[in-house]
Amino acid sequence: MNPKGQEYVGSDALYADVQCTMQVAAELNSGWHTEEETRALLRRMGCRQVADDMRVFAPLHINYGPGVSFGRDCFLNFGCTLLALGGITIGDGAFIGPHCVLATEYHPEEPAHRHELLTKPIAIGRNAWLGANVTVLAGVTVGDNAIVAAGSVVTKDVPPDTVVAGVPAKAVRSIKRQ
Repeated sequence: MNPKGQEYVGSDALYADVQCTMQVAAELNSGWHTEEETRALLRRMGCRQVADDMRVFAPLHINYGPGVSFGRDCFLNFGCTLLALGGITIGDGAFIGPHCVLATEYHPEEPAHRHELLTKPIAIGRNAWLGANVTVLAGVTVGDNAIVAAGSVVTKDVPPDTVVAGVPAKAVRSIKRQ
């Protein structure tokens, strides 16, 4: 794991963690599990934090459990993909819609270096909401209470209390308060 975006250099220990995560993810995705069983499987993957009231609807595609932290009362809907070598933090109360992709990993543009793997962390803020089919790219922070509209691709940080939409996602307005 390389949270500063430097070249990723694999190790046998890291490879073992990835293999363990994917094995447990296959178990998670192989049948129905209670919420408690799902959280136990996430803990077996080595996730940094799995709050007792967080929820995940399988299938969940994840490559590196130790890179992920799930806050209190957060929710991930069906079919999410977490490429987590760079580290993913999902804040308390965050909602992640179906088929979202959080990709901390990327490759250099230069063809001679394209096979190198780089990483930067992703942080999803407290009470943030990612609509269906949102993609969040490496190095992005989605601020507290922000909303990312369905189908958006987030390439830059999203300020707190902001609605963003589009490809690439751009600010649409501030969150309405009653």
